[in-house]
Formats: sequence, C-alpha cells, structure tokens
Amino acid sequence: MNPHQVIDIFIRSGTLTEANGEELLVEAVNSGRPIEEIILEQGIVSGEAFAQIIATELGVEAVDLTGFEPIPALLHLVPAGTARLNEVIPLAASGNVLTVALGNPLDTQALEDLRFTLNREIVLVVAPFHQVRELIRTHYGSEETSMEEILQQLDSADVTLLDNEEEQFNAAAAAAEANATPIIRYVDLILDRAVQAQASDIHFEPFEKEFKIRYRVDGALYEMEPPPRHLALPVTSRLKVMANLNIAERRVPQDGRIQRQIGDKIIDLRVSCLPTQFGESVVLRVLDRSAVKLDLETLQMPEEIYEYILQIIEKPNGIFIVCGPTGSGKTTTLYACLNKINTIDSKLLTAEDPVEYEIDGILQVPINEAAGVTFAGALRAFLRQDPDRIMIGETRDLETAQIAIQASLTGHLVFTTLHANDSTGVVSRLVDMGVEPFMLSASLEGVLAQRLVRRICIKCKTPYEPDEALLSRLGLSPYDIGDKTFYFGKGCTDCNQTGYKGRKGLYELLKVSDPIRMMINERSPGVVIRQKAVELGMKTLRDDGLRCIFDGVTTIEEVLKYT
Repeated sequence: MNPHQVIDIFIRSGTLTEANGEELLVEAVNSGRPIEEIILEQGIVSGEAFAQIIATELGVEAVDLTGFEPIPALLHLVPAGTARLNEVIPLAASGNVLTVALGNPLDTQALEDLRFTLNREIVLVVAPFHQVRELIRTHYGSEETSMEEILQQLDSADVTLLDNEEEQFNAAAAAAEANATPIIRYVDLILDRAVQAQASDIHFEPFEKEFKIRYRVDGALYEMEPPPRHLALPVTSRLKVMANLNIAERRVPQDGRIQRQIGDKIIDLRVSCLPTQFGESVVLRVLDRSAVKLDLETLQMPEEIYEYILQIIEKPNGIFIVCGPTGSGKTTTLYACLNKINTIDSKLLTAEDPVEYEIDGILQVPINEAAGVTFAGALRAFLRQDPDRIMIGETRDLETAQIAIQASLTGHLVFTTLHANDSTGVVSRLVDMGVEPFMLSASLEGVLAQRLVRRICIKCKTPYEPDEALLSRLGLSPYDIGDKTFYFGKGCTDCNQTGYKGRKGLYELLKVSDPIRMMINERSPGVVIRQKAVELGMKTLRDDGLRCIFDGVTTIEEVLKYT
C-alpha cells in the first residue's frame, strides 16, 4: 500500500498524530517494508481494526475472513495469474456482480483491471490484508507453483528445438515459438517477479549445457531456478519480439525498449542483446520510477553534506559534479537535486544517455551519437534555449567539459557526473583531460563522491564481535571501538537468506573553498588536495562507512568492499 496514503487515512481517523505518522513514514521509506506491516508490528491497531479504518475511508464494508472457504466455482471466475498479480480473492457472485477483497484495497487500478479483464461489475469489501494474501496462497498457489505449472506446460507443449547454427535458423519458426502461450506466460512471470523483487537488472544467459536467469537486487546477482536449456532460443525470441527487435538478426548486438504495466505502475525495460558463443545474452535494465527515491531528503546524507548541497543547488552559476563508479546512484542524486529546484520560475534542461526517468517540468534530451546528437552538441544548443539550470548526464571528453565550464561562467548552474574514484580525483581527471586549472577553480562549487552499500536486513539483524584481523583492515583497534556494537544479517525469508535488504549511500563532499581553489590553480596533485581537504574537515567515504557500521546500518565487509 502507498505509505503516504495510509498515514494520511490514519491521521484523519485520529488513530495517529502527525508526528507519529511522520516517524512511521520515514521508517517505511528507509526500510522498504510495507507500511501495513510496520503499523501492525508496532501494535498501533489490530488487523481487523486496520481493515475497518480503511473501509470507513473508502465507504465500503469491512469483513473478517477467518474460516472463510471459497467454493471452486467462485475461484474459477478469477484466473490464478490475475488473482496473484492483483492480490484479489473472490468472496461472492450474484448475476454479473462479483464481490472481492484486495491485498491492497487502495489499489484503484487493480479494480479497473478486474472490471475490464472479467467484464463484470466489481464490488470491493475490505478484509485484513494478511487473511486475503493467505487465501490467495492457499487457493491459487504461490508464484513458485505457477512457475512449475508453466514449465510443465512448456515440457508438454511442442517447442521446437532450434539449433544455434545460423544456416538452420528459421525466423518464422522462432517467431511462432515466441508467440506460444506458455512462452508468453513464462516471460511475463519472470518480468513480474523481477519488478516485485525490486531488481535493477534481469540477465538471460545461454551456456553450452544450461540457460541461466539472474536478477540483480541491491547490487548483487541472484540466480533463479534455471529453465531447461532448449528454452533459451524461444525466451530470447520472445524478449526481442516485445522490444520490437529483429528476430532473424543474431550476429550483431541490438538495443531496444519494452514498456509494461504491472499493477498501477508503468515499468520501462531497456533491452540489450549480445551475440555469444552459445546464443544471445539478453540483459534488461528495469527502470521503475516508483522504486527510486527522487527526493534529496530520502537519500539520508549526513546533515552537513545535505546542507551544503542545498546551498550549491540554489546558486545562480557554477558546476556541481557527482562522481563514482557505474551503479553508485550518481544519476539518482542529480535527479533528486533537480527535483528540489524544479520550480515554475526556473528553466531546467538535461542531456542524458539515455533518459532514465521522465520528470514533469524538466526538458530532457536523449543523446543519440549515431544521429549526431552528442553531449557537447546538446550542451551548445542548450545555451540558446535560455536555461537556468543544466544537467549533463556524463562529462566524457574535453569538449563537453570546456562547454560546461563556459556555461557556468556565463551564468548557468551546471550539474554533471564523472567516473572517478574519489572527490579530489575529479580535479586531477579534468586537468588531465586538458581543462585549464584557472577555469576549473573559477567555476567548480563542489564535488560529491558516492558509493552504495547494502543495508543489514532489520528482520535478522544480529550483534556479533568482529575479530581483530577484520578491524585492522578498517584501520581500527579494539581500543578505538570501545563498547560499540557491530551487526550482521543472519539471513531470513524476508531478505532471501542474504542478510541484506535495501541499500544506503556513502558520501564524501569536497567543498571548493579558497585554499582548494589556490591548489587547483597551482596544479597540485590529487593526493595533496585530498590531504588539505581532510585538514579542512572533509569526511572521506571510509569515514562515512565507519559511521554507518557504528550506527548498525551496514557491515564491515560491505564498507571494505566499496571504500
């Protein structure tokens, strides 16, 4: 359920105060856990009272489903896939009217989908959500059951075993396989499960004797139950059909895009096909805007860094750079900054490769080098569009860097990202590219370096005593840590036995003050600038990592891995 909606309803009903509501909201956003679970866990209301409050708000009836057993004829009215996807259980039918309970009664889109899919009038009642979900599991099976059913169908279906040799490849047969109902259901279920698991990427990988499917969740890859090897070609063909790619072309890489509606969300999937020795490897990047926090506050930066960034983004001109490796959340941070200053009196332009999330009120330009639209070219055109703030997806070359600096010196605020290991490395990188130090020192306002580490799962968080060898790798001794408590995740069903759930940013901010500007002008090495910045109070990525360890947010291993 949408945590903001639920908290508003509970405040209006007098069950929560605004202060309590705010605390619960922060916990839901930070932990990624459902708001209904948090409310019940804290004993604010019982499951029945929760359902009654939601029912009163919606003006519908609340029911208790303890001991309820739906008859088979009723269950057949809602297909298993529809029941699982929309979290719906049918309770009664009369003529063309079907009475249902939803796992998320606030999901109006699910009701519309049911009306359309079943061609019936739908009447909603509200029941305790755990009862609804338990009934769905009992009578419609879990996703695992459904996956087994589909694989059995695929085994019994006539799926042609096409050879990977090019001369034997039959495009018409491949297209027919790709549109076979079991293949369509199988691929749809994989995509739906990935979105529910908040995966950032889905990998389909053909090997000589197996076909692997892996999800990347919180930066780590997890393997699904692998399907039979002979499904590699039909599954790959299905994905290419969905992305409007050429099925017959299997010798060159191809890129495309799939758009899917899952529940009330529109999900974009960027598709990349790569020919390999044993077939095509397909990787889908999942772009789910609802899973990305585009608010600066929810990034949970240290207070001092947050305050300084607020000052920078309100400046009339200058350059603000975010650096870090691929997948460290640089673009999300810049989107959050843009969101903060996206007001009616500002013109905001972005050049991105590609545009990942569409934001209302911001003009976003996709880079297309094949068509001649480069970062440098887009940036030149931007300056004729009378912008106030400009975002450049990535500064890759000297030309882009020089135009960005020129733009900042002529009264524009410029945001950009750069691949560098730390904040002071950005200065060395730009000077090595050929940027004049005096131009850089005049325009640079701040550099934020960041990494993403996995959070310890709060359900299985366990205190432990780290050994001295591990502490010495962090540069700490038992004397330094005193009575501080360290934690790790034991692994539970909630976190897929990994011990981690969700991610947290580590940040390092280089404030470009006068002493730093002088050092840039003197072409001082990055190491020397770093020493000076630390003297002036800069907290390094490792320092921020230690803070997260001592706060019980992440583990020593995660901090050592990324800093």
